[in-house]
Amino acid sequence: MKLDVARAYATAWRVAGKIPGPVLRVAAAAAADVTWLRRGDGVRRLEKNLSRVRPDLDRRGLRRLSRAGMRSYMRYFSETFALGSMTQAQVDTRVRGAHDDRLRVHLDQGRPVLLALGHVGNWDLAGAWATRHLAPVTTVAERLEPEELFQEFVAFRESIGLTIIPLSGGGDVFRDLMRAARGGPAVVPLLADRDLTAKGVEVDFFGHRARVAAGPAALAVSTGVPLFPTIVHYERLTGARRRAARSPWGVVIDFGPAVEVPTGLPRAEQVRVVTQAWVDHLADGIRRHPEDWHMLQRVFVDDLDPERYAATVAAGTATP
Repeated sequence: MKLDVARAYATAWRVAGKIPGPVLRVAAAAAADVTWLRRGDGVRRLEKNLSRVRPDLDRRGLRRLSRAGMRSYMRYFSETFALGSMTQAQVDTRVRGAHDDRLRVHLDQGRPVLLALGHVGNWDLAGAWATRHLAPVTTVAERLEPEELFQEFVAFRESIGLTIIPLSGGGDVFRDLMRAARGGPAVVPLLADRDLTAKGVEVDFFGHRARVAAGPAALAVSTGVPLFPTIVHYERLTGARRRAARSPWGVVIDFGPAVEVPTGLPRAEQVRVVTQAWVDHLADGIRRHPEDWHMLQRVFVDDLDPERYAATVAAGTATP
């Protein structure tokens, strides 16, 4: 029997918030452990990626790390499914901003900011917090299949206050992002540690070549809006904060310093330099919290099919 993925996700969003938190967390950990024990394609890919982050680990150490990674990943899903039923107080208690004063200097003066993020921690929970505590959030969503599943994700993210631009199948994404980045105080976060187009940038990532999205750097170069590398990772909660959050887990949104855009260089080279700068910051954050990097897809060039990769590079240019 074929699983109706869209219906399963819709059911999860309806049901998860009604399940007691401890039960939901146990179920998520159990699902993670079963998936990890089966060691399917996604888990093997996660381990391959993590082996670049922690080349010092032996096979047993890497397996322990991938188990923690799968638990973090399933925690993200269980929290996201239940996010619509969380109170604002719970969201506020679970999320802690670090160095957000770097953004507020611009937002308080009516200017927008750009964020470059990886698939680390719980970015949906971070977005729900940011849109109320910083400024309205506009971001891009990958168009998933089937279409019903994509619409479920869009409806969910709009329900927590985010404005969503589809990556494909809509209008001109870059132009829409330019408009958002020039429309007054706004936060424009982009998950960019995996290139989903033919226009990515090849960078050094943990001493290996990887292809990431050009969008954050291209927007910063084109608009002059400051770009802040940002890491979202989990932290253990204790005491009063844990009781108020009704969870042993919270997330930290760590905003790095704005990336300097070099002058006197061709635009394509500016984009390359800015991209490498935010990727270096991302790599440092992942090294500190490798279990929270939810990357179960190919991102390193050595793991890509050479012919398909060559065709992808030939189909586009280095920048939008």
